Amino acid sequence: MRRLIVNADDFGLTAGVNRAIVEAHQHGIVTSTTLMANSRAFAGAAELARSEMGTVFSVGCHVVLLDGEPVLPADKIPTLLPSGTGNGAGRFRKSLNDFLIASFRHKLNSDEIEAEAAAQIGRLQASGIQPSHFDTHKHTHMFPAVLRPLLRAAKSRGVMAVRNPFGQVWPLPLTSLLRTRRLWKRCAQLNVLRNFADGFRKQVAGEGLRTTDGSLGVLATGALDLKLFTAIIDNMPEGTWEFVCHPGYSDAELDTVRTRLRQSREQELRLLTSPEAREVLQRRGIELISYHQL
Repeated sequence: MRRLIVNADDFGLTAGVNRAIVEAHQHGIVTSTTLMANSRAFAGAAELARSEMGTVFSVGCHVVLLDGEPVLPADKIPTLLPSGTGNGAGRFRKSLNDFLIASFRHKLNSDEIEAEAAAQIGRLQASGIQPSHFDTHKHTHMFPAVLRPLLRAAKSRGVMAVRNPFGQVWPLPLTSLLRTRRLWKRCAQLNVLRNFADGFRKQVAGEGLRTTDGSLGVLATGALDLKLFTAIIDNMPEGTWEFVCHPGYSDAELDTVRTRLRQSREQELRLLTSPEAREVLQRRGIELISYHQL
């Protein structure tokens, strides 16, 4: 048996991203999304999420610990801000490398991570959404020191599923790798990060949360097309997996947002709503589910 959750990240980023995610669910293969609690288009995303209640669509919390604004006041989470003193202009660190260095140097207070994550999940719940699961911006929860407090926060808020960000680096068409240099770098990074996979599964199981067998599509972020999608699905093994995607509209509002994904969001939207993508899944006997069925 092969089952697949297709999860669209960045719900709430902009009105155009919100609209695209709902379209990709209603007219395509997206079955799930994760909502950012302190995003500029949060209210619109929450309204759209409530309108989809009762469908297969699942809505989780996209916990943001870098490259965004916290929900809690700066003086409550000083180690999560650039200066470490609460004077970081109310914004998290911008760089994933800076965040990881702080984590490995034990500069991040786990109680602050737990409190901020609980506050973000709580904001979704206050808007009438009970999150089905959680994941994190830039997959920061793949690191043990960050994962532990996030699992505690999720349990305290009744969220009992989490994205498994790890997965085999799937064989991709050689021509795609040769023409897309950023895929070389990401492939090497993902191979190194797989060293955390066993510890991740043990921590999640120890806290009693559910997760999938792993994630697909992370390597192809920003370069996803039908050829890459087909190659990934062709190599999907038995089990339950999550396909990570980022549909959206590249419009004037997105131009004001700090993100490397712009035109690629529209390319992904076209793929996710195409008859060809659904046919690829159907030919291989893959069942689409959401986190509600995990």
